[in-house]
Order: sequence, then structure tokens, then C-alpha cells
Amino acid sequence: MPQNATSNPPRKPDATPSGSLFANFRQELLPHPPFAQMAPQDVDFFLSHAQQLYFAPDETVLEPASGVVSQLFYIRQGAVTGTRGLAEQMGGAFEYEAGDLFPVSAALAGRAVTASYRASGDTFVLSLPVAHMQALAQRSPAFAEFLNLRTTKFLELSRKALQAAYASHSLTAQSLDKALGDLVDKAPVACAPDTPLREALQAMHHKRIGSILVTDPAGQPIGILTRYDILGRITLAQVPLDAPISQVMVHPVLTLTADHTAQDAALLMSQHGMRHVPVTRNGVAVGMVSERDLFAMQKQSLKNVSTAIRAAPDIDALKRAAQDIRRLARSLLGQGVQARQLTSLISHLNDVLTERLLQIKASEHGVDLNRLCWLSLGSEGRDEQTIATDQDNALILPDDTPAESRELIRAFAREVNLALDACGYPLCHGGIMAGEAACCLTLAEWRERFRQWIAQGSPQDLLNASIYFDFRALAGDASLAQALRQEVVQTARQTPRFLKQMALNALTRSVPLNWRGAVDTDAQGTVDLKLQGTAIFVDAARIYSLAHGIDQTNTRMRLEAIGPLLKLADTEFGAWVGGFEFLQMLRLRIQLDDEALPDAPNRIVVATLNDIDRRILRESFRVARQLQQRLQLDYQR
Repeated sequence: MPQNATSNPPRKPDATPSGSLFANFRQELLPHPPFAQMAPQDVDFFLSHAQQLYFAPDETVLEPASGVVSQLFYIRQGAVTGTRGLAEQMGGAFEYEAGDLFPVSAALAGRAVTASYRASGDTFVLSLPVAHMQALAQRSPAFAEFLNLRTTKFLELSRKALQAAYASHSLTAQSLDKALGDLVDKAPVACAPDTPLREALQAMHHKRIGSILVTDPAGQPIGILTRYDILGRITLAQVPLDAPISQVMVHPVLTLTADHTAQDAALLMSQHGMRHVPVTRNGVAVGMVSERDLFAMQKQSLKNVSTAIRAAPDIDALKRAAQDIRRLARSLLGQGVQARQLTSLISHLNDVLTERLLQIKASEHGVDLNRLCWLSLGSEGRDEQTIATDQDNALILPDDTPAESRELIRAFAREVNLALDACGYPLCHGGIMAGEAACCLTLAEWRERFRQWIAQGSPQDLLNASIYFDFRALAGDASLAQALRQEVVQTARQTPRFLKQMALNALTRSVPLNWRGAVDTDAQGTVDLKLQGTAIFVDAARIYSLAHGIDQTNTRMRLEAIGPLLKLADTEFGAWVGGFEFLQMLRLRIQLDDEALPDAPNRIVVATLNDIDRRILRESFRVARQLQQRLQLDYQR
């Protein structure tokens, strides 16, 4: 049992600790994971088998020469800094602080540590022998889970804390993270393709259902008929009821697997105007999810918001819809929806709003949207928009566009930019907007501009590439954007010098960790989660994806595609994804809570974070620095 920290205790446990001292130590441990999730008797087991040790400033706690790890350490007071050869040379120290357990990996693996650990100041630790650590893991599932899935567990705890904090804002009792396989509880009503319409419609009527699935003999979906199809496909078309359902069914049918989430179903419904999604397992239909299933408890749903946007008759209606997007995002955050899902949903709804705005303005100006391609750039192009976002957009015109048509199109685009500003999407300070002459070019002109940027690689060219190269077709002729994408990927991949210049430019960003590996804030105690955090992941993902011919623009998808190509372990590039998405979530939280500092929507006061989030923030920055180190090794030669 540990001794009191008011003096330097001998490195051995007390024999008979007092009950009050035992209770004090228990209260000290309980706020920190995994102790907060452990049974009281298991916390007491840890305390009764641990001893307290004191380390003076800069004294070695553990190093590779110490041999196989025999103790697991818990820091009570002070901090411990770890350094390892290459990491130390590249500024890669890392720090454990009060509440941390270390070295978890080495203790579990029964090996020596690979880093040297030193006390950063007067430091008191609880030392638990590995044998007792193993015994505790046997009796406490929470302790064992934490040891084996430390980072994952931190993220889960953070998400639960966030969900609890937003519970009062939640508009639904059902989490969109739920797997569809857990949501469906009965097989879908289905029929064969040769089933007479009369029989299929009677089944729908008697069972009071809104759709019937058409499957092949193996149970695989090949079509669907909903009550909304009956008027247009059967009644008005005067199809006889003796006709087979295959004659009027909607096919091919869009489906999702049992492993997809309710959020995936909500997004699919919104994108395609659907109300029913068949769920399959190994290709066989196992259920049907309807909009009513997903949003039975909701007053406001993704489908409702997107439907309202699509039906908006004017700019004033779109202004109101833009506010609904923010309210829905706050609701989904309260459900514990993950950053990648939430930013994707925000980007999707912003897309829907922009598309509707384009339709309204195109009609006013007599512009044919099929004769151009409206591009989303930057974070919207990556499907990663947060709430505080300005406009980054452009236009691709066909090469045969007459000069007079170009002026008409630019006037239309300028009005779209101003209308987006009125809806809460500020004008781009850098002028990267479709209404500007430099952003309204023919396909040939865009190709030439991109070739020049890649060939020259000036500082301004690199800045332009970081914004423009993440473009995505939003409306109009998508083939124009696809042709330009192929040009960018091919030309960049064939120009190693440009990729190196991009990498060196990305390495100028500094991860906010000090020499000890602690989060390094500015004078106001803040860090910029975008410039000092997510941008590091975005830059590296862009560089590696161009180098390997990956045409994805989404950062998560890029990182997941890059990992196997670099022959990395799942855990390594999985850590990149986890770190990036945690920083994205923090950005969303401060923006949705209106906690962002004036004119700095991505800055967070680190001291306001709870213990878990502060630890994950530090780990996310460590992962960002490791990603930069890989970029440095690959390109700074």
C-alpha cells in the first residue's frame, strides 16, 4: 500500500495502512480511467498490492537497460518524460502526467521498454508488480480492457462523456451509430419477381407496410415496390393487376449490409430520396429499415431537413434551412455520432443547400447547369466541413464555352456566392470563389493551371494546390471534374520534385508539443485545432494519396488507403485516423457550443477540457508528430 506523498518514502509498501488513508487513495484514483470503471474491490486490490516510489527531478524511472519490465507505474504527482533515440533527435519526446499508467505495452508483452523514462520534477508513482497486474486483469474486465485497448478505450470514454453532456439537446432516443443488423428484428416481406401485382399489393395492405421487396430464389434483393410507386408506375400507367411485379418494381435496388449503421441508412435515404432501405447479410435480405424506424422519436430528421432544403422556394427559406443544419448537427452530436459521420452529414446538407441555391439562381439567369461543373474545394471537397466554414468553390466550363456565355455564368456564380454568404457561409477572404475570374475557367485552362503549379512549385503554387487539389464535383457535369482529377493524380505522381516540395511545406507546421512532450499552448492557454492539428493529417494524406495514385479526397479514406500501400500495421494508420477524427470532434464541439474564441473558431482553451479529453488531445498530437516524422523520413532526403 502506498505511503503519503508529503515526504520521500522508502521504496517498499506499508504493512498495515489505515482505513482513512486507504479511503483517501481510493478517492484519488476514482476520477481516472480505468479506476472509474472498476468495481470498488478491484480498486482496493490495486492499492493493496502497490507501493509508492519517489523520483527526484531528472532521475531515471525506467530505461531499456533495466531489462524486462517488472512493474506497472501509476503517476500520482509530477510527470515522467520518455525519449527514444530517433524520436529524441527529431523532438519526439512524450510525457506521462498525473493519472497515467505506463509502460502498458511493455508490461503486457513481457519485454524491456524501448524508451528512457525520467522524472520531469518531483514525482510520486504507485508501482504495481506485473504479476499483480496480471491477477487484477483476470478479476477486473474493465482493467483488462483498458490495458489491451488503451487508446480505443479513452476515445470511447470521451464519447460517452460527450453524449451525457449533450443529452438535454438530443432530439432522438436512438443512436445513429447502431448497426442495422441490431436494428432490424424481423425478415422483410418479400415476393418473387413473377408474383402478380394483385397478390403483392394485397400483402402490403394486409400487413400495413409501405414496401415489398422482390428477391431471387437465393433471397437476394433484385427490386422493390413502395406505396409511393403505385400511383405513377401502376395506376396512371394502367398496368393490369395480373401483371408480374417485375414489370413495375424499382430496380436495381439500393441496399446496405447488416454491418452498416443507421447513420449510413439516413444518409442513403437523404441522398436518393428513399424511405426504405433493405438490409442484407452475405447478400441475402434479412430486414428492411424505414425512415420511420430511424426517426420515430425525432421531431427533426436528416431527411426532413434535406427535404425542406430541396423544396425551398427562395433564399429566405434556405437561410432558415441553414439554421436547421446547425440544430440537427447539435442533436446528432448529443447522440454520440462520430466526427467522420457528423462532418459527412454536415457536408452533405451543405451540398443539398448549395445545389438548391444553384437551381434557383440558374433559373433566374438562364444558365444550363448541365453545361458546367460546380466544384467544392477544401474541407467541403473532402466531405469534412465543420460548422465554422467559409466558401471555397470554383467552376469548370466546357472548352467550347463562348466569351459572352462565360460572363453570364460568372454573374450567376457571383450571386450564388453572395447568397451562400447570406445563408451563413462567409465569402472566402482569399477570393477562392466561383464568381471570381480566376476560379471560373474552362477544362483546358484548369489543366494548364494545375500543370504549371506542379511544374513550378512556388510557395503560392503549393498553397493553391493544398486548397484546389481536394476538389469534388457538386453539381452539373461531373465528367469535367473526373477528367481534371485524372490529370492531377497522373501529373503529380509523375513529378516527385513537386511531392517533395509539398512535403517540405507541410513540415513547416508545428505540432503543439513542448520538448517534454506536453501540450504547448500560447499565452492564452490555447491551441489551434485546425492549423496545429487536423491540417497536419490532411496535408500528409494528400501528399501520400497523390504519390500513390489514390483519387480519394476524404482524409479518412485517404489514410485508410495509404496504410496498406505503405505496408503499415492496422494499428499505426488506425491511430492516424483516430487522432484526426478526435481533433475534428473537438472542433465541432466548440463551434456547436458557441465556445469558440472571437475570430478563432478552431482554438480551444486546453484547461477547459476534462481529464480524458486532455489526455487524448495529447495523444492525438503525438500521433500527428509521428506522421510528420514519417513524412520527413520519406521526403526530406
